[in-house]
Amino acid sequence: MVPVRINRSVPPPTVVPVLVYEDVRAAVAFLTAAFGFVERTRIGDAHRSQLAIGADGAVIVADTEGERRPPHPRGHSHQIRVRVEDVDAAFARAREHGAVVVEAPVDRMYGERDCTLEDPGGHLWQLAEAIADVVPEELGCQTVNPWPAYLSGED
Repeated sequence: MVPVRINRSVPPPTVVPVLVYEDVRAAVAFLTAAFGFVERTRIGDAHRSQLAIGADGAVIVADTEGERRPPHPRGHSHQIRVRVEDVDAAFARAREHGAVVVEAPVDRMYGERDCTLEDPGGHLWQLAEAIADVVPEELGCQTVNPWPAYLSGED
């Protein structure tokens, strides 16, 4: 395996969504207040920002430029799932800051409690917490390659 180089000008996670907003500063204000992101790097006055959440999460907020556009008002091409410790508290915080409820918190048969909210830019956010450890095969799924123990919580 080739060692990964560190570059302090970009977020370190392997996968980093880039979300487009009409107003980058307003998006950053909302995401930090409603979901608990921390702004790490600001690029230009209104061009981009890099945000972090938790121990290993990141997102880049980008302006509309060239072909980049925010979600269409009548449809979504994606949603971002964020693990939280307490989905009910996270849900209340997001609503308090203006997130639109798409689905209130609900317990899922696959061992998660989650909710879905829409931010002012039209992006969907799913906040989730584990409430049970369910083996995928119990649900009729097939484990192709198990998650490494350090990611799955196993010893």
